[in-house]
Formats: sequence, C-alpha cells, structure tokens
Amino acid sequence: MASVNVINLRKGHAVRHNNEVCLVIEHELKTPPRMASYVQMSIRSVASKKVSNLRLTSNDSLEGVHLEKIGHEYSYKDTEGYHFLHPETYDDMVVYEDLIEGVKDYLIEGQLYTLMIADGLVVSIELPLTMVMTVAESSEGVKGDSANNVYKPATMETGLNVNVPLFINQGERILVKTEDGTYQGRSND
Repeated sequence: MASVNVINLRKGHAVRHNNEVCLVIEHELKTPPRMASYVQMSIRSVASKKVSNLRLTSNDSLEGVHLEKIGHEYSYKDTEGYHFLHPETYDDMVVYEDLIEGVKDYLIEGQLYTLMIADGLVVSIELPLTMVMTVAESSEGVKGDSANNVYKPATMETGLNVNVPLFINQGERILVKTEDGTYQGRSND
C-alpha cells in the first residue's frame, strides 16, 4: 500500500514499521511555539505485541497497511484463545488474549463482530456502538430510594458490571454503550 503521512494517521490505523504490521494505539500532533510540529505516537506490533513510541516530523510518512473488515461470529474460548467463525465459510479465526483485553466483557456467543485483519492476522476487534445484554445479577431497589437518578450495580451475562436504574431487574435486556460500559436504556427486543 502507499505511504501515508503521519499527520493523517489515527488510532486504529495499521502501518508497516521495521517490516512488521503495527497498529496505531496513540496519536498526537504537537505544535510547540517557535518549533516545527511533530507527531508523537505509540504503535503495537501485531506479531510480537511490542509497543514502540515514535516521534516523527510532520513531513514523515509510514507505509500504510490495508485492513480488511470481516464479520465473524464469536463461538467459544479455550486454552488456545477466543474462537470466531466466519458465518458463511465456517473458517475458524483464533484471537489471542492480549488482543481481546478491552473487548472480552462484550463477547457474547453467537454475536457477530467485525474483525480487522491485516496480512492474515487479526489486528483488532471492532465493537458496535451499543450492545444488547442480559442482566444476570442485580440487587432489588429499596422502596423510598427514589432520589434523582439513583443507580445500582448490576452484572451482565458476560461478567461486565454496569450501573443501572433501580427499576431494572434480573433477566431484563438492556442497551450498554461499548465505549465506556454505561447503561443506555431498555432493549426493545
């Protein structure tokens, strides 16, 4: 793929650095007074998982890597990793624990997720903005505890802890914002 100016890179983009496919995990353009602007960024190698901090001038370029976005269904977890199946070909993709870190509380068996693939390797998993989850455990709301916007802790089917309003009970399906794990409302299904 063609070279990409470092100013145009963003978190989640894939680049080739030292002949390795890397994922941009942090990116910041800095413009100090009376000095040339530069880009401070952190990249993580997909193969070795090593994180590198780079400081590049605003004129520098890195080779961009084409990311394929392919929908896969989460199937199960074992000692090898997390298994995702392609819904049409049933090809099994194994995603290792370190790539799942911020995502594993949102993995529900049978749910479709978008895998970002570069050079045949899974680079990251893209979550939807909100997900429908079932409340597995929740304490009962106390009568009289109805001051403004009172929340109680609830545990979802995946083990994720979410603060929900008092009227939400065990077994109900709710919308959870995947960006920060907050309650968004009741599910319509």
